[in-house]
Amino acid sequence: MKKSEIHFSIALDEQKIPEAISWSATDAGGDIHFAKAMNISIWDREQAGTMKIDLWTKEMPVDEMKRFYVDMIGSLAESIVAATSDEFMGAKLRALGRELAQHVEQEEKSQQR
Repeated sequence: MKKSEIHFSIALDEQKIPEAISWSATDAGGDIHFAKAMNISIWDREQAGTMKIDLWTKEMPVDEMKRFYVDMIGSLAESIVAATSDEFMGAKLRALGRELAQHVEQEEKSQQR
């Protein structure tokens, strides 16, 4: 059986706020990659619930954070369809993603004025 590993490294400041996030994966060539934010969700089979890790660095701007979450909603739409074939849930998530993307775009336009 093939084994693949993903490693995350989080550098924290004195107040335990993330300053840097890096990751590497055996299937990604072992290179170190850097991120401004991460969101990991794991289904815990013993507790039958979701365990989450949400982290972002001090340098992650609010507008990028909003786009990050809009992108994740789009990814969730594709994942739910691939995992369950539930087109209804996929369509609802896609619609929400489009609505939120429009909201973010309108915010960005109003801030540029």
